[in-house]
Amino acid sequence: MRTFTPASFPYVRFIAALLVGAAGGWIFARAGLPLPWMLGSMTACTLASLVRAPIAAPGTVRPPMTMIIGVMLGTGFTPQIIESVGHWIPTVLGLAGFIAVSGAACVTYFRRVAGFDRPTAYFAGMPGGLVEMVIAGEDKGGDARTIALVHSARVLLVVLTLPFLVRLISGAPLGARPQFGVSVFETPWRDEIWLLGTALAGALLGHILRLPARLLLGPMLVSAAVHALGWTRFAPAIEVVNVAQLVLGTSIGCRFAGTAPREIIRILALSLGSTAILLTITAVFAAGVSHVSSYGQVPLLLAYSPGGLAEMSLVALSLGIEVAFVAAHHIVRVFIVMLGAAPVFALLRRGK
Repeated sequence: MRTFTPASFPYVRFIAALLVGAAGGWIFARAGLPLPWMLGSMTACTLASLVRAPIAAPGTVRPPMTMIIGVMLGTGFTPQIIESVGHWIPTVLGLAGFIAVSGAACVTYFRRVAGFDRPTAYFAGMPGGLVEMVIAGEDKGGDARTIALVHSARVLLVVLTLPFLVRLISGAPLGARPQFGVSVFETPWRDEIWLLGTALAGALLGHILRLPARLLLGPMLVSAAVHALGWTRFAPAIEVVNVAQLVLGTSIGCRFAGTAPREIIRILALSLGSTAILLTITAVFAAGVSHVSSYGQVPLLLAYSPGGLAEMSLVALSLGIEVAFVAAHHIVRVFIVMLGAAPVFALLRRGK
């Protein structure tokens, strides 16, 4: 708690950073861009850092927000989804193959073409979530700023591009984006207790098991367990999730202070290449797996695409595609990458 005393914590600069981040999130939300409170706040604070604005976001503000995101990811494991898993064996096996191929291709691309160091190239190339890979990559000695920018560009480019690709393949128009989540003013007080309890229990579990990115994966595992067992159906309120994304995005954006604009532009250009590789592999796997499963190419395209879980679920909803199928595969992708990325990296480093 001493880190939050006025002498240790830069409250004025942190409040300024939150205001800048909130402005960026509001602009992204108004423009209908993906993950607005995460990507918008990160983009705004990155730009502010480049012009040496007096903003700061110490690392001590990140852990509680990371735990909330982990709990949110775990809420997707409902009993209905668990019951349907048996019918998804071919598509989940295909997903595992997609993760291996796309990860190997993108890691090689960032290592050979971009010239990144091994930890940065590895965690920038993994088809996992932005927050998860930044945390894991930084823990293994990678450049957190580069990893964050690469994954931010990937999510943005995939989510902006894929709906048009789906529309081209299916010929179906995308409907209006529905509202996602329940307001904090509508959630019962029991949900807040569940949120706090699963977050704290997950953090303790992650610490005991020494999980990678334990403040994210631990709460995600506990939340997934209580939802899969049918003990609760709670979900974090939309305002809580947005605040968590705002603080995390602001924190990541403030890391870019002192980074040359030329370097940021170079990384964005490299991300265009990696995104093209990912979308090509996604299309190939979706077409191939559609021949050995009961699902068509479009549902598999949404299920395999390395975009945001919420955004891909919204696209599926607007097309009348089974949202649970798409959401479950994205959650499984996050679990596979989170559980496997760090151990595989350790094996590869030991082999070298």
